[in-house]
Amino acid sequence: MSRALVKALAALGVAAYGLAALVTVADVMGRKLGYPVKGVVDLVQLFVVTGAWLVMPFAFMVTAHVSVDFVIMKLPRTAVVPLRFMATALGVCLVGLMLWQGYLTFLTRTMFGDTSQQLGIPVAWYWYPLLIGLSMSLFALGLELIGTLQGKNKHE
Repeated sequence: MSRALVKALAALGVAAYGLAALVTVADVMGRKLGYPVKGVVDLVQLFVVTGAWLVMPFAFMVTAHVSVDFVIMKLPRTAVVPLRFMATALGVCLVGLMLWQGYLTFLTRTMFGDTSQQLGIPVAWYWYPLLIGLSMSLFALGLELIGTLQGKNKHE
């Protein structure tokens, strides 16, 4: 169930990237015809931010993040598990800190009800994907920690 939620969020993130592309193409074509898309900057920024943060948990869940696999593959298994565990635990700490600081910044940024310049989109809408993405990234890292403790290796 929870893995399905991470996959669904990733699909939404990819769809958001697609919407950013569609809005951009519509704006370019619309400008040629004298009908530009109103608020294109606000929309593209919202869609790209949404895509980035909603896809991130999936990358953690499938361990698709950057790693030095060619070095890890040459190490004995007894060294790989502690290294993977340590790296993932460090990731949990980093993402947890990002979530905490992101939440504090969200509170500050939304305190006055600010909106985007062109369309008046509430600033909070730009922050929700960040908070959701970081929260689900913590969950995905937890799955990776459990997998590491169970001895599952992504190269097996």
